[in-house]
Amino acid sequence: MRRTGDLKLIQELNQFIVLDAIRESGPISRSAIAKKHNLSLTTVTSLVKNLMEEGYVTEAGIGESSGGRKPRLIKFCPDSRYLIGVSLRNSRITIAEMNLNAVVKQQKIIPVIQQEQVIATILEQIERFLEEIQNDKENCIGISFITQGIVNTAKGMIHYNPKLKLIDVPLKKYLEERFKLPVWLDNDTNAHILAEKHLGIRPVHDHAIYITIGDGVGAGIVVNGQMYRGASGGAGEFGHTTIDRGGIPCDCGNVGCLENYVSWPALYSRILTFIKKGRQTLIYSLANEDIRSISPRILVEAVNLKDPFAVELMNETASYLSAGIVNLLHLFNPNTLILGGEVTNHNPYLLEKIEENVKRQALKILVEDLEIRQTTFGDHLEMTGAAAVLLQDFFEFSLIAK
Repeated sequence: MRRTGDLKLIQELNQFIVLDAIRESGPISRSAIAKKHNLSLTTVTSLVKNLMEEGYVTEAGIGESSGGRKPRLIKFCPDSRYLIGVSLRNSRITIAEMNLNAVVKQQKIIPVIQQEQVIATILEQIERFLEEIQNDKENCIGISFITQGIVNTAKGMIHYNPKLKLIDVPLKKYLEERFKLPVWLDNDTNAHILAEKHLGIRPVHDHAIYITIGDGVGAGIVVNGQMYRGASGGAGEFGHTTIDRGGIPCDCGNVGCLENYVSWPALYSRILTFIKKGRQTLIYSLANEDIRSISPRILVEAVNLKDPFAVELMNETASYLSAGIVNLLHLFNPNTLILGGEVTNHNPYLLEKIEENVKRQALKILVEDLEIRQTTFGDHLEMTGAAAVLLQDFFEFSLIAK
């Protein structure tokens, strides 16, 4: 017997199919959508009418005739609504207004100064940002928040972020109560691989791992085409895998964690020690001899200019990372490995060394068809990742439920 909700579900799924067809292939005719997805022209016409009334699509002129009357074309309107993307990192908060194609319209970066007040700062800064952009709040489809650490997306909770000392923070609840908007919450590296999968220009296979190296080190894992999160959202804490039992103490309570050897704070510390010993490096001169101006971008520039110290630092970083990556390859056997984050962006030397090390150290059968590449988003990955978390759900569920 048919359940009473089945017909509504079919209508909702069809509306998602139609919208997705217009987003991907527009301008496109109603008849082309119907033919492509085996839907009746009457159904498509009705659904397009609904989408036009909501402002998500509009007519875009007349197409070529295939024998009959020339068809009217439909295109997607990404600026009809907007979303707020927020990224919390150990050193900064980034807030952006973005359209439905994940294009940043306005953006603001706030340094994290007082870690113990970071949640209060987030709420205050989002409120200020909403006031500053002067955009109708009714056109905002929601807030998408990504952060480092262990995140339980189902509960909307940051379970554990040792750097910012956040434990079991119900952030989704705080944000929804404060701003009366739907809120999405996810781990930042998971968000990055979602961006590659849904918004990237190159395909992501059904078995893939995304590794990000910046303030911390994390991994997003796709198994059989689905994000693998683990029992409590803690899968992918790559930076807290141990590489040296007698090594550097970590904020998580362990010792010898990978991120204490390859993250940007770890590399920055090495650079400062080198400079304070009076040794010469292009990194210092590229920063105009101001240690406060040294950034991942400057380090990568020095590597590309073949500065001996910068190259040596990348060789060591590649060695540590490769050891950890080989473990991931042996555990998950992906066919795509993507590297992103400030340390890897525009850094072909690091990518080359990692690929060389991994293909030498890993089981041959596991790397024969392995694609190792950089993110397709470069410096725009952070906010694109935030948008991807919201948009993948919004276009499948929220819009069609209107």
